[in-house]
Amino acid sequence: MTVYADVPNPDLLERIPLNAARILDVGCGAGALGLEFKRRNPSARVYGIEYDQDAAAVAATRLDVVANVDVEAEPYPFGATHFDCIIYGDALEHLRDPWRLLRLHAERLAPKGVMLICMPNVEHWSFVERLLRGTFDYDAQGLFDRTHLRWFTVETTRRALRAAGLHPYDVTPRIFGRPEAAAFVRGLRPALEGLGIDVAHYAARSLPLQHVWRAMREPAETMEIVSSMLTPVGGVSHVRVVEPMAALATHPGLITRIIETYDPGETASDQPRIFIFHRPLLAGGHGLAMLRALLDRDYVVVCEFDDHPAYIPVLQRPDVQNFRAVHAVQTTTRPLAEVLGKENPNVAVFPNAVRQVWIPRNFAVPGRLTLLFAGINREEEWPPFLAALNAVAALAGERLHFRIVADRGLFDALQTPHKSFTPLCDYETYQELLATSEICFMPLADTPFNRCKSDLKFIEAASFRVAALASPTVYGEVIEDGRTGLLFRDAQELQQRLVRMIANPDFARGLADAARQYVTGHRMLAYQVEEREAWYRSLWARRAELNRELLARVPELALPASVLHSGG
Repeated sequence: MTVYADVPNPDLLERIPLNAARILDVGCGAGALGLEFKRRNPSARVYGIEYDQDAAAVAATRLDVVANVDVEAEPYPFGATHFDCIIYGDALEHLRDPWRLLRLHAERLAPKGVMLICMPNVEHWSFVERLLRGTFDYDAQGLFDRTHLRWFTVETTRRALRAAGLHPYDVTPRIFGRPEAAAFVRGLRPALEGLGIDVAHYAARSLPLQHVWRAMREPAETMEIVSSMLTPVGGVSHVRVVEPMAALATHPGLITRIIETYDPGETASDQPRIFIFHRPLLAGGHGLAMLRALLDRDYVVVCEFDDHPAYIPVLQRPDVQNFRAVHAVQTTTRPLAEVLGKENPNVAVFPNAVRQVWIPRNFAVPGRLTLLFAGINREEEWPPFLAALNAVAALAGERLHFRIVADRGLFDALQTPHKSFTPLCDYETYQELLATSEICFMPLADTPFNRCKSDLKFIEAASFRVAALASPTVYGEVIEDGRTGLLFRDAQELQQRLVRMIANPDFARGLADAARQYVTGHRMLAYQVEEREAWYRSLWARRAELNRELLARVPELALPASVLHSGG
């Protein structure tokens, strides 16, 4: 059996279009790449072709369909199927005629399909070093794999793609061992200079071990999407900015950037461009000057906001123009869209969604459950339920552990030794705590502010297979009580339902499994990335109309940025 590293290539994984419905992985090995992608898009069908019989057998347990064939002899084992993405992960160099296969498979790309290729670089410095030292030989795997039949550079790969009728979009170097490469080039410098070879150019060519290519049947329609981002607190920035931007970047043509300031810098003058303000404070002349500067560069400007502004004191200043002075607004819920729509008619709703579901790690200790409470500014939500929590804690003893994040008041008020406290933490730490909990406690009082909240806590918990114990406010709209979670309307009902979970952990696990299935079917970023892209493109197409509407709402934006800024 050929030895395969049973881990996905991250540079290929990050470039598979997130909404791809049908994917062909040529030389899929044991199916690690497709398996990992299906955690990001569970509805995708991943087809694999693998020559090694043992590897193909493993892949068949992970992917939807696997053909154990010689792809050069049987290039179409799945009939007339067309694919949104065809992947060659270190495969073409093993073939007798890779150019022919590229041409054949290019015909099976969907009109907007993407071909991904990871190709070893024959110009890598270690290749030259072995030749110079007289130690060249083949290895079991890697750059010198004894089964490699063809060798490629960046330029020969580019020509192969074009000959197949494809449009190369971009190429990304995979670089390992940078210090060793630099030392080799330093030692070779006299010879390079003597041969008239540009040292810097050679160093750049010889550094990548591999290159990852993206190519398409049709040229990509380029669009730049830039987003500001607040300092990450409690995962909000990850969910609302980092992960959606990464999802969009999987689509060739979408160039995404996240910046800490409100200045996107220079941009290509002829490409569509969107600027997204993440929870901004666009106040006074300074705020209008920032907006005017973006308008002068022909950006379509969007405000991203996910809380009811009427209950945020700083936004009550009369000079705040967060929603009126932008072209459009994006938010997370319909009730919030109705509120924001009173100031700007161009509102899009993108419900919070997860980028991937996680491999379950909880329900590992028989007879013990861990309840997680993690929330910022939730000090007024839990007091009505404290007595019930303490009553259950006394009854359950060591069978129930409380895990509290950020809220020291609740931690101190819990009358049990079976508890732990984590201060306000980064998103990765929060996810780790969630992954090893079994119950997520989500109380929300029925207030106008909370009614505009999203169901993010439930979606996150479900992605880790954690059972929800929640108030009906917000969560009653998404949780199917008794099947995908439990709802409580008062302290007595909370106590009864928590006791039921502790008495029957299998019941709690069943709720968590059903919630995870709901998320995989409905609440993945993969299912809304196309809608997001379409909305941004529609805004750009309507920019003349949107500019007229914007200046009608905020006439002072017509003034030069310098004048606005001087106005305070």
